[in-house]
Amino acid sequence: MIDNTIFENKLAAYLTLGCKLNFAETSAIGKQLAEVGVRKAREGEIAHICVINTCSVTEFADKKCRQAVRKMIKDNPGAYVIVTGCYAQLKPEDIASIEGVDIVLGAEQKLDIIGYLDELKKKEKGAVHTSKTNNIRTFVPSCSRDDRTRYFLKVQDGCDYFCSFCTIPFARGRSRNGTIESLVKQAEEVAANGGKEIVLTGVNIGDFGRTTGESFFDLVKALDNVEGIARYRISSIEPNLLTDEIIDFVAHSKRFAPHFHIPLQSGSDAVLKLMRRKYDTALFRHKVEIIKQKLPHAFIGVDVIVGTRGETDEYFEDGRKFIESLDISQLHVFTYSERPNTQALKIDFAVDPRTKHARSKALLDISDHKLRDFYLSQKGLLRKTLFEHSIHNNKMYGFTENYVKVERDFDESLVNIVRDVKLGGLNIEGTALISQ
Repeated sequence: MIDNTIFENKLAAYLTLGCKLNFAETSAIGKQLAEVGVRKAREGEIAHICVINTCSVTEFADKKCRQAVRKMIKDNPGAYVIVTGCYAQLKPEDIASIEGVDIVLGAEQKLDIIGYLDELKKKEKGAVHTSKTNNIRTFVPSCSRDDRTRYFLKVQDGCDYFCSFCTIPFARGRSRNGTIESLVKQAEEVAANGGKEIVLTGVNIGDFGRTTGESFFDLVKALDNVEGIARYRISSIEPNLLTDEIIDFVAHSKRFAPHFHIPLQSGSDAVLKLMRRKYDTALFRHKVEIIKQKLPHAFIGVDVIVGTRGETDEYFEDGRKFIESLDISQLHVFTYSERPNTQALKIDFAVDPRTKHARSKALLDISDHKLRDFYLSQKGLLRKTLFEHSIHNNKMYGFTENYVKVERDFDESLVNIVRDVKLGGLNIEGTALISQ
């Protein structure tokens, strides 16, 4: 058992890479260290403990993680260095071999960090503590606040889908979740702390209930009754798990925002089959049409991957036309990156880097047009806007319930306040509507 007195007057630096789920989990790690007396290092202070929470969604992400670890070690000489996250789970020995790393914690170990710190004694080589993917079963709750105004509540972890291009099930383990009762309590704590907006996060949140026998729809209904929260946003949810009843509930709910983020990944049915996705373009179109029928002003963000193995010119063009035909608001475009041990590597046809880049640009151009059109469709309307802390050129920003970015002159009294705002035209950068 570790003597907690070793943590007294210690400073910790945290670095999180990747998704909002990682940010929520880093926050949970920070709370554990704070409970034993560790203070977060301020800017310019050299930390005694460094925690790096990594991502491994692409090859570039792996490279960025290695660079980040080395920079943290350089910036905090002599610090005890802990590396965790998806890259640490998938390639722990790669991380452990970096000079200055002390421990590498896998997905099952990272949220029990205190038990692995070994009196904060520096090591000649990093010690690895991971579990096999099949043994990753624990759900540890976490909730974080970003540097603006919203909170990210982890409701689910892991994934059972095993899409051909993805390593996340190997990094995160099987699908699991907290209880509705425990998550409602966390939402109530956010409200008690003055939080107005919560984003529900997870790896595959629509699969909520695997470990508790509950459903994501049950969770949504329970959270909608928490007093003090102005709005919830549902983060990325699989189209086959976004049920019509959830959409209908959001359309009539007290607190759930008319904002959906739905991964499409490809607008070609042939490519979707190669990806081993659990839906086709007809189902995806149906979901978009139902949302727009019930919530005409809803924001719909869509994830797309370009350049996957098997994506011929014909398949890409099919996908581009399908995407262009959808009444959506914005695309998040990702370039396919080959990941070790994935089934996609068995597909013969590979797309060259130049073609990937051209395809990415084509879809980003579509996204720019759709976002601009969506913003302009909101001009002149009255929308509830939650303003944030950030200031740029004496301007402050906020987001409407349907995720339109709003700009106005800075007024500190409006921070973390929801206010009815009439939306004007686009700002100079074309990135926000001006508050009238």
